[in-house]
Amino acid sequence: MSVLDIFILALALAVDAGIVSFSYGLIIKKQRLKNSMQLAFATGFGQFIMPVLGWLGTKSVSAYLAHFDHWISFLVFLLLGLNIINEALHEKDDEIKDKHLSFTALFVIGVATSIDACAAGVTLFFINVSIVWASTIIGLTTFIVSCLSFYLCRSLQKISTQKIEIFAGLILIFLGFKILFEHLTVL
Repeated sequence: MSVLDIFILALALAVDAGIVSFSYGLIIKKQRLKNSMQLAFATGFGQFIMPVLGWLGTKSVSAYLAHFDHWISFLVFLLLGLNIINEALHEKDDEIKDKHLSFTALFVIGVATSIDACAAGVTLFFINVSIVWASTIIGLTTFIVSCLSFYLCRSLQKISTQKIEIFAGLILIFLGFKILFEHLTVL
């Protein structure tokens, strides 16, 4: 997996964090810099640590899965992509009721927006990618996407979050097929 592939993966994984930041950017009027940085750190750190946890968990059972690793990677990306698309198609309007970014709220946001990154860490193990390098790219990309989304929300209100989520799901599905294709063409 190339650096460009990891960056594309990072962008797809950052969509949820971007949408949450976009939503908070619309409703938070005071201490915008502080709140945007806290939100970006929470989502970026979550996206950094979760692939590492997925990678470490997979490392402990990898010997048993070595012959099926490309299929596991394909299925994980396929299911992640389909899940994102399904949620986008069946989600109600984004409503954020809590305008206060407490530590608990930030922690929950960080975990909730990075669960997909944990599954991506499983895939990164099987395609022999440096997890520190990949997680750093994923975390930093999410941090930047979160900051940009928080501040650009006013000008980007016309873009449907549903379309953005569907596009991210399609990117994950494409990456799954790419991994499968690369493995099958090597044989």
